[in-house]
Amino acid sequence: MLATVRHPASAPDGSVPLLIVHGLFGSARNWGAIARRLADRRDVVAVDMRNHGESPRAGIQDYPSMAGDLAEVIESLGGKVDLLGHSMGGKAAMQLALTKAALIRRLIVADIAPVAYTHDQSPHIHAMRGLDLTGLTSRGEADRRLQALVDDPALRAFFLQSLDLKAAGGPVWRLNLDVLERDMAKIIGWPGTEGHFDGPTLFLTGAESHYVRPEHRETIRALFPHARFAKLPGAGHWLHAEKPREFEETVRVFLNA
Repeated sequence: MLATVRHPASAPDGSVPLLIVHGLFGSARNWGAIARRLADRRDVVAVDMRNHGESPRAGIQDYPSMAGDLAEVIESLGGKVDLLGHSMGGKAAMQLALTKAALIRRLIVADIAPVAYTHDQSPHIHAMRGLDLTGLTSRGEADRRLQALVDDPALRAFFLQSLDLKAAGGPVWRLNLDVLERDMAKIIGWPGTEGHFDGPTLFLTGAESHYVRPEHRETIRALFPHARFAKLPGAGHWLHAEKPREFEETVRVFLNA
């Protein structure tokens, strides 16, 4: 089963757990602060997706497989959750909602649509592979080395959260880069899953992101007839990292409606 990070409710009110699903190159640990704050009245569980973090390495990275992984976790949590997924995690969450709707009470899809995209993320994999890990002992030094390959300091910081500097055999990436690169077309694509999820659904996007466009709304509403749409001003694709308090409050309001 997928590795999980659990945040027990500080004052449980009987709500179903919230399951948080990260995006490509992410991990459960990326969501620690938000998960802890949302765990005031309910348990919050964040997962490492397959081929990420501490979860098992698998030979395929497609949405039916990722949705199956999530279903296994949900069954272990009692069989019903509120589900929040960002980017790749949002697509996995949508796939699950369309195929096993009974497992989900409310669904939040963060800055992604059920469509195929063209923005290949393979150059980021090449950058991570290109980082010289020889004698690397500090994250600061890793950042300096990675700067030659990745200009954006925020992106470097995000990638370096998946670098294990304390591994027994020396620094390693907590990512199965080979499979992620090989299946990149599946990750940025969409399997064309049909059906519909009738539960309450929120598509929460960054106002400065271009991942969820007006022309996607017809497709979204066909699959998620009760979809609502909200934007976070001043946020891009990594809206939860750029506007964490606003993101948290929007999620909380929707889940408690």
